[in-house]
Amino acid sequence: MVFELKEVFERDGAAKTVSYELAICDIEIDGARPFSSPAQITATASNKTGIVRLHIDASFDYDRPCDRCMKPLRSTMDYSFEHRLIATLCGDDDGDYIETPDYSLELDELVTSDILLELPLKYLCSEDCKGLCNTCGADLNQGDCSCDKRVIDPRLEVLRQLLD
Repeated sequence: MVFELKEVFERDGAAKTVSYELAICDIEIDGARPFSSPAQITATASNKTGIVRLHIDASFDYDRPCDRCMKPLRSTMDYSFEHRLIATLCGDDDGDYIETPDYSLELDELVTSDILLELPLKYLCSEDCKGLCNTCGADLNQGDCSCDKRVIDPRLEVLRQLLD
């Protein structure tokens, strides 16, 4: 989606809004496709005293299993992003601005990277999720398993034999 911004850059106090669906269902993360619906995007560019700011709201459904217990989860993610836009850079690029020399901006690539950078590194069903047993694979959120919890470091096995 190309966002034409010439009228926003040229007039103080001008604003322009665009809403659309961004197809992100084909994006693969950790071998899975967690985006179950297109992202609903609303982008607003506004010029206040010569500074053009871009505000982006993104909403999408996210399906991914818990990273500890593998319980399937679905949630609706709502994110907001802010960017400052300029027509041309006059010095070194310090990363604080997005350059739009022809007064147009390709939103799809920008929004996709914003979303991917904002996703949680660990996706958990709850903060106190106990995960799965390393030995039998039982869900420890459902209760304790009957596995022997006294794991002995193999390097210390010789010492245990001395005690027996």
